[in-house]
Amino acid sequence: MNVGILGAGNIAGVMAKTINAMEDATLYAIGSRNYEKAKAFAREYSIGRAYGSYEELAEDDNIDLIYIASPHSHHYEHMKLCIEHGRNVLCEKAFTFDRKEAEEIVALAAEKKVYLAEAIWTRYMPSRQMIQQVISSGIIGEIKTVTCNLAYPISHVERIIRPELAGGALLDVGVYGINFIMMHLGKEYKKIESSVMMTDTGVDGQESITFHYGDGKMAVTTHSIYGRSDRKGIFYGEKGYIIIDNINNPLTIDVYDCEDHLVKHLDVPEQISGYEYEIRESLEMIRQGKLESESMPLEDSLFIMGVMDEVRGLWNQGQD
Repeated sequence: MNVGILGAGNIAGVMAKTINAMEDATLYAIGSRNYEKAKAFAREYSIGRAYGSYEELAEDDNIDLIYIASPHSHHYEHMKLCIEHGRNVLCEKAFTFDRKEAEEIVALAAEKKVYLAEAIWTRYMPSRQMIQQVISSGIIGEIKTVTCNLAYPISHVERIIRPELAGGALLDVGVYGINFIMMHLGKEYKKIESSVMMTDTGVDGQESITFHYGDGKMAVTTHSIYGRSDRKGIFYGEKGYIIIDNINNPLTIDVYDCEDHLVKHLDVPEQISGYEYEIRESLEMIRQGKLESESMPLEDSLFIMGVMDEVRGLWNQGQD
């Protein structure tokens, strides 16, 4: 099946390498706002067709799936363009800027009867089920607390600090922490608390978010655009704890008892880049005539966007 990529930036390059290494997908076309950039990208990644506009890419009926790799601020616009041309869409996270935009795009996809999914890779990876199986085994007993973090020194990157490009830590890295918690504790939280430090440009530079659950569970996630965090996710239980080495791309799962002895170690299967799982599932869903992902249903994308709206609402109420 033929995949087209919209946008020719860094993440598009990773996806291009990934698809070229897959046996069950063909990298068919690249679309950029600049034809010379599209041609250069096509040469680098051996792509047969290069388009100098997103409209030309969306008009190509030979494309089975378009992967959208543009900045967050343009996801709504670019998804709308592709869907209106009848293209199936896999859009990079964060899905949109807010839930209102997401709802409009989901409604349009349903109207046009095309496949639509958010490409948050951790939802599709085998590590997700591996983590859940360890938790469900009861090896550390009942879990009451979860912590996770994700931070990179990216405050110099233009799209990160500019509000008109939907910048900030929350949409870029915070979405991973929120998804990590929701995947493993569920969506039935009762209350959110959050603290934030804003940048001079008006986007969030770093924050902490605490989720309170009705059964006494609590989860805390922290994100930043200033420093490099250890990226760990930790589940704390009455019989020990589970450490996930990197919530953004888990490679190992380690279980410790209450005396800090390692009692179980799991390695996540080797991968091309990790992006292959979202492509593979999207193409399989399209083959089956389904209109959304099983790993990241549209309801979950809408929910996560709503969570981030709620968090930003707390900031706007004057939390420091």
